[in-house]
Amino acid sequence: MVKLSILEQASIPRGTTAFEAFDEALATTRHAEEHGFHRMWFAEHHLPTVSSYAPEILMGVVARETERIRIGSGAILLNHYSPLKVAELFLQLEVVAPGRFDMGLGRATTGPPADIALRRDRDGGHLDDFDQQVQEVPAFLHRTFPGDHPFRQIQLMPSVTARPDPWILGSSGSSAGLAAGLGVGYAFAGFINPAGAVPALQAYRKAFRPTHYGAETPQVMLSVSVFAADTDEEAHRMTWPMRAVFAYAARSGRIPDIVSVDEASRMLTTAQKDEPSRIVGAQWPRQVAGSPETVRDQLLQMIEQAGATEVMLQSISPDQEARRYSHALVAEALGIKPEVEPAADDAAQVLRVS
Repeated sequence: MVKLSILEQASIPRGTTAFEAFDEALATTRHAEEHGFHRMWFAEHHLPTVSSYAPEILMGVVARETERIRIGSGAILLNHYSPLKVAELFLQLEVVAPGRFDMGLGRATTGPPADIALRRDRDGGHLDDFDQQVQEVPAFLHRTFPGDHPFRQIQLMPSVTARPDPWILGSSGSSAGLAAGLGVGYAFAGFINPAGAVPALQAYRKAFRPTHYGAETPQVMLSVSVFAADTDEEAHRMTWPMRAVFAYAARSGRIPDIVSVDEASRMLTTAQKDEPSRIVGAQWPRQVAGSPETVRDQLLQMIEQAGATEVMLQSISPDQEARRYSHALVAEALGIKPEVEPAADDAAQVLRVS
């Protein structure tokens, strides 16, 4: 059975605060744990519309407030950090909740001013050493630098024996070979680049070779923007706030506030609102939406084409209750069973949208 997980950006809808956004993210994580989701990953963004700037901090808090669900970064933007510091951060997390953390590594730009402010060396030009950085992080964690390497002598927290599960995240396919060569999991952001998902994940599976860093078999994660509701029409409408974000960003180069469905309807053209939320021919949509049955059929088709062993749901909505209801519907449609059944009163609350 395919595993089901969630990517959390902790977005801040218009009229709310970062504190409220994190409180909702924590509630979403607890809800996900109750409904059998395998992981909750926190993204790293440096934008005023989200409250997940430093996922490693949120991960530590959320891990202490939950019991079973795996907690991870989706992703730590390694181009901004020292590999040694990232290795230290995740070993520190293993002290908080041993054996429950995923170390998702990626890279991204956040706009010229922020990129300069976050740069490790502002005096030098841009250096694309992502592959080297990624290889150094597990080498620090497992002490696998060559014997004559100067970093070989660095020993991190000898009494901490747990290690995070490593993943590499990508949206273009360029890091598929890197993940395969290191023998670690590979997660592809299909909600950013739907057309690139199948070739990237197939390339990863083909090139994968096991190492002591990861599992013996390819760990293939497909991240998809998904919204489920009682009807196809209702679910499709719930995609409009995210469509409005993309449309505004394309026009202005800036990320707007997360607005309501009604406000998004006024911002979007008819063509933008009607853009398909199902697979058309061989073309995957940027957002999958529909009733539980519709979403199930769409996801199963995508899973088969991509050879995915896990699906990670991504969604942005000002209505967090509707978002959690969507998660519950998808989990039920895919046959995901919670490890511990929620109490009757809790289950009734979960499956009701106010």
